[in-house]
Amino acid sequence: MIPDNSKKTTIAEIRYIKKVTIGTVNPSAPFTDDMREDQLVLLNKCLSQHPKGIIIGKDISIGSFKLGEHELNMQSTTYHVGFARKPYWLDEK
Repeated sequence: MIPDNSKKTTIAEIRYIKKVTIGTVNPSAPFTDDMREDQLVLLNKCLSQHPKGIIIGKDISIGSFKLGEHELNMQSTTYHVGFARKPYWLDEK
């Protein structure tokens, strides 16, 4: 059976965009696994709960820092999630 794709959100219907960042490029701010998990939970919520969002863009930031003899590379990815309307659950924070 062929799935009915007629109800998918198109780019023309996007009225609200939420930026969700995963990771950080700030070496002075501590970044824990719990913080990363919270970011992933928000992204998954944006893509799975009603109204479902779609990823319409992605920015990748890379930071390279030298600390003494060591080199530290950090990366963050910002997903642009588009919605036909603003989800009510985004105001719950």
